[in-house]
Amino acid sequence: MNLNALIFQVRPAADALYPSALEPWSEYLTGEQGRAPEPLYDPLATWVDESHKRGIELHAWFNPYRARHTSAKGPVSRTHIASTHPAVVKEYGGYLWMDPGETFAAQRTLDVILDVVRRYDIDGVHIDDYFYPYPVPVNAGAPASENAPEIDFPDESSWSRYLLGGGRLHRADWRRQNVNDLIERIHTGIHRVKPWVRFGVSPFGLGRPDRRPAGITGFSQYDKLYADVELWLDKGWMDYLAPQLYWPIDQPQQAFGPLMEYWISQNTAGRHIWPGMFTSRVGNVSDNSPKSWKPEEIVDQIAVMRTRKSVDGHVHFSMIALMENRQGISDQLKATYPAIALTPAMPWLGNDRLGIPHLLLTKDILGPGTFVIDIDAGASPLIRQYAVWSRVRGEWKFLARRAGASAQGQRNSTPIAFFPDDQLSGFVVTAIDRFGNEGARALFTAEDIARLP
Repeated sequence: MNLNALIFQVRPAADALYPSALEPWSEYLTGEQGRAPEPLYDPLATWVDESHKRGIELHAWFNPYRARHTSAKGPVSRTHIASTHPAVVKEYGGYLWMDPGETFAAQRTLDVILDVVRRYDIDGVHIDDYFYPYPVPVNAGAPASENAPEIDFPDESSWSRYLLGGGRLHRADWRRQNVNDLIERIHTGIHRVKPWVRFGVSPFGLGRPDRRPAGITGFSQYDKLYADVELWLDKGWMDYLAPQLYWPIDQPQQAFGPLMEYWISQNTAGRHIWPGMFTSRVGNVSDNSPKSWKPEEIVDQIAVMRTRKSVDGHVHFSMIALMENRQGISDQLKATYPAIALTPAMPWLGNDRLGIPHLLLTKDILGPGTFVIDIDAGASPLIRQYAVWSRVRGEWKFLARRAGASAQGQRNSTPIAFFPDDQLSGFVVTAIDRFGNEGARALFTAEDIARLP
């Protein structure tokens, strides 16, 4: 489908879909929390390797505070944070949550994320919209209402400790500060370990009530989840924002276009805005639910985003709808994405000047009329991939190829083969570094190719 990145959840609930010394194996992998897969393998390493073989980025997705989901069937393991540090874990709405006001809980989340950044060749770290939990109404059976009474999150112990220590913020501001501190520390910590790893956040799609466009109404994550996303954007504490714009174009109170424009207007630090799309709302053919979307809604939303140069990407949630090709959505997106796209550059993370790749063109090595281009970038560890334009059968074609791995002090190379039917008559290659920056062009013309012995 020419997608160029996957966001893979590796920490659903203070557990791990990879071997970890900090948290237990996830129940969602083996059926029992703390039990390793048999035969033993590393799901995250597999996803990284298989993604990179295909030129696809792999972003590791973490839930920062959730400690147990209502779908869990077995008990928490003896190494789970609810067992080892029960005082920092609270029950709320049938879930277990790490209290964001507890220093140990925040540090554990940061340690888990940085452990993965150090140990795996991931391209990004991703968190979504779960900060403080979504509020639980006092009367669960009552009709939904913004003004309905809610059960408060049980953080009295950490709040009291804050006040006894001389804290002066109001409780809502204190909660927001707890989340702000973690966001800033994740951003700083990731880039201190590996400057090229992107940090992305996918929050609820509605901004602060006091800043929203006219006519936009609905849930306030600022007041209910204590997520000050606008502040994070202003401070540049994320490399991309993927706000969950999970409403159709023609729903006035949460209209897709005005919400997109709102987040553009808040992007004072010039980070990437990649709206999140509710692709899984596209139902199967048999789904007659009035809430089910047609594939055209997704295609039309992409068209809306492409009217703005400041929106240079988007995120589908989730992969399920694409794998099932619901109502032909994947087929339509293949036409929407006619070619591979490079991940947009993030020059604020790094912008070293890249040299021209060295190209070696060999003829007939795979048989008469074949060509092999061997791309050599030297020993630079920052080269991530190559952008290759080749003129085959009279037309220019584009592909992105992951750079070959390089050992310490050795040169790396990436071969690309062409066969007689390709009728190769020219190509251009540029190196792309791990920050997404593109270097100078190396090229072979038709005359260069014709001069080969």
